[in-house]
Amino acid sequence: MSLAFVFPGQGSQAVGMGRDLAEAFPIARETFEEIDDALSQRLSRLMFEGTPEELNLTENTQPALMAVSLAVFRVLENLGMKPLPQVAQFVAGHSLGEYSALAAAGAFEVAAAARLLKLRGKAMQQAVPVGIGAMAAILGADLDSATEIAAAAQANPEGPDEVCAVSNDNAPGQVVVSGHKGAVERAMKIAAEKGFRRSVLLPVSAPFHCPLMQPAADAMAEALGKVTIAPLSVPVISNITAAPTTTPAEIRRLLVEQVTGMVRWRESVLAMKALGVERIVELGSGKALTSMIKRIDSEIAGSSVGTPADIEALLGTL
Repeated sequence: MSLAFVFPGQGSQAVGMGRDLAEAFPIARETFEEIDDALSQRLSRLMFEGTPEELNLTENTQPALMAVSLAVFRVLENLGMKPLPQVAQFVAGHSLGEYSALAAAGAFEVAAAARLLKLRGKAMQQAVPVGIGAMAAILGADLDSATEIAAAAQANPEGPDEVCAVSNDNAPGQVVVSGHKGAVERAMKIAAEKGFRRSVLLPVSAPFHCPLMQPAADAMAEALGKVTIAPLSVPVISNITAAPTTTPAEIRRLLVEQVTGMVRWRESVLAMKALGVERIVELGSGKALTSMIKRIDSEIAGSSVGTPADIEALLGTL
């Protein structure tokens, strides 16, 4: 059965994540220590026993989620999993999870990926002052409807037009818009007028994956220009194109575009299925992607692996 590994993004974090891995596996502890050293920060302590407020700071969340994902991946390797190209046809990740996927496929050293995500988190937070932007999930809407709603919401009756764009096409009926707070609130009102049952403001500190993130994209372009991206052992399915790539120069370009562009997760999952993938395994904290995959196509066998027991169960099937 053809398999792909996928890696979660922001929203999957929880205090305590990774602690059982560190207690059970020396290679997981070493991974967390390596990332702590790379960031000159006790990120692992924050993950294991910090406060939700600290962990939810974007500059901490992004490298922390990658740390758990890569710890799981390294444990699998250490316990005898075959080399990645013999196990998985593709890797993919949701937003920051794409960096985890790339590190697993050998594009980045883990320390370099952690530093990039720390910078990415800081830059995304600093791009828009707190309270200026917002994100909302328009439940029940498909991509075309949400795109139409976002375009209509840009018109500001009290001043210049504002930004509102589709930021995440996660799954059928789960599309997210992002932009100026007033525009996002207008989008929620327009959605209700069009009969969509519910829209929910997301508890985020910045409007991710929309044109307001351009300062962060510029910062990532500069940082990625200084980092070596090695050839991948297996293709990554890009958030931006929902298509496979292995070319370092293209990966660099797409990671910059990803900061302001829409996360095409629904299309990415369908693309993997079209390319022959029958089973998708989520590595890291939580089960968000596994839940989305079931909604996208129930024929795909999906599972999540984030605990020692999950790892043992997976190894028995590879």
